[in-house]
Amino acid sequence: MDGLLINTEDLYTVAHNSMLAEHGKGPMPWSVKITLMGLPGTESAKRFLAWSGLPYTPEEYYAETTRRLEELFPTAEFLPGARELLTYLDLHGVPIALATSSHAHTFRLKTGHLHDAGFAFFKKHIVTGDDKRVAPGRGKPHPDIWYVALESLNKEMLENHEETEPIKIEECLVFEDGVPGVTAGIAAGATVVWVPDERAIDAMGNDKAEELISGHGEILKSLKDLDLSKYGL
Repeated sequence: MDGLLINTEDLYTVAHNSMLAEHGKGPMPWSVKITLMGLPGTESAKRFLAWSGLPYTPEEYYAETTRRLEELFPTAEFLPGARELLTYLDLHGVPIALATSSHAHTFRLKTGHLHDAGFAFFKKHIVTGDDKRVAPGRGKPHPDIWYVALESLNKEMLENHEETEPIKIEECLVFEDGVPGVTAGIAAGATVVWVPDERAIDAMGNDKAEELISGHGEILKSLKDLDLSKYGL
């Protein structure tokens, strides 16, 4: 979701940099940013504090950045191609689920004003970072969140008595922008469509990026560049 469907990764950067500036540091480089993207909040805070040396516990830092972000999240907007993709998939009856490291409270802040514009298409198939179906400590880069999302889709088909075989993870496309999510999607056994920020690739290096995705999917500059015909859609 963050950095793939909506521009909230930019809002996270604003919050981190404001904290750094108050201590005479910053801004946060992309070499650090890419290690935080897609991680659960407290895990992201731990990594950020290990780099920055700011005088907070992970819990304190997470709480303070969350407070600042709560004012920013309602301004979130769809990224190019995101709303069009969701609309297309819904129109053609393609089952979709959302698996995000964001907790339920922040998810609502980020998407409430965008619900009717696209997030309504996910219906009840939304797995957040604090979802009890995902064991503690098993968020991205572990694959568990993707399995839970797929289970939700298959459960609905069973309840509706649809005459079809359950969807297999190998038949799924996982859309991601961050390395932890890409790693999780590959570990799950899905095909990954990776849409990273170009600054992330610059920081990571093209060779490392290609090595990570090699044989498991593709890298796109934007969701607008997605060729769904490659996947029979």
